[in-house]
Amino acid sequence: MGAEKVTSIDVAKRAGVSQSAVSRVFTPGASVSPKMAEKVLKAAEELGYRPNVLARSLITGRSRIIGLVVAYLENQFYPDALEKLSNALQAHGYHILVFMVSNDDASVDKVMDELLDYQVDGIITASVGMSNALTSRCSAAGVPVVLFNRGQDDDRLSQVTSDNFEGGRKIAEFLAAGGHRRIAHIAGWSGSSTGRDREAGFRQGLKEAGLELIASIDGMYTRETAAAATRQLSQNDVKPDAIFVGNDYMAFAVMDVLRFELKLDVPGDVSVVGYDDVPLASWPAYDLTTLRQPSNRMVEATVSTLLGWIEEGSKDVQKIKIEGPLMIRGSARVPEGWPDERL
Repeated sequence: MGAEKVTSIDVAKRAGVSQSAVSRVFTPGASVSPKMAEKVLKAAEELGYRPNVLARSLITGRSRIIGLVVAYLENQFYPDALEKLSNALQAHGYHILVFMVSNDDASVDKVMDELLDYQVDGIITASVGMSNALTSRCSAAGVPVVLFNRGQDDDRLSQVTSDNFEGGRKIAEFLAAGGHRRIAHIAGWSGSSTGRDREAGFRQGLKEAGLELIASIDGMYTRETAAAATRQLSQNDVKPDAIFVGNDYMAFAVMDVLRFELKLDVPGDVSVVGYDDVPLASWPAYDLTTLRQPSNRMVEATVSTLLGWIEEGSKDVQKIKIEGPLMIRGSARVPEGWPDERL
């Protein structure tokens, strides 16, 4: 048998104070004298007492927990962003509760229902969409939602992304200036706003340079699909001299196939450009030229938007796009005189 759980009543008896006094000591911002706080904290330490945060949330209406819903963590961008979101929220006295989902409405709806049961103060979805019915339920429950790295055409939802369209356009300008004329695109998942916007910007940039894509294949944001797409491009009559890949996670697979299966030189035979600038991109094994997602600024904007709703009652819906720099490395031919934007 384990030891009985220590309660606030036990602490009150040990400290010689009322139970309400114990509650005030462990409630942030509550009025309590230094002498009272010292007595209660000493008694709590002696007994090994820890306050029940979830129980207190039923009284205060605030759990100080933020729900984070994420579809996958294989892409290095998301573990890094998750750590930054957690650190930023902890600095404001909040903690995150992480739920993994499949990127389909049924899975997302089920997880969101569970999050609402936990009485979370707000929700951040990382690369996950929201159904209309689910958005309405969150709104009715008074739980604000911010989409991180995903856009959605809904005036009720705030969202924070990099400027994906401008990023794609900038990559097209870079490749065109480097003299490439047979340019292909292995896109991100067409069901995501990020994938669609990056491709749209890329096509626009090529159009401005008087060029068109020789091929575009949906890479589904998976290594396996991106690798298969690379093999498919190598079998076409017109083979690419440059490939823009919708994120770094896929770009690594593309480079592996080009170099080790097809025995091509990168960038001598084919230039490769990615999107995200995950830590592995700068490793000598890949040395990937890529468009950096400004994750620090994206996290700051996400937390600011969410806490503005929770703590200040702001109801303004924010649609924030943050432009990132093109990180010039060794996987793509560099146009003469091209400015190095790396930070």
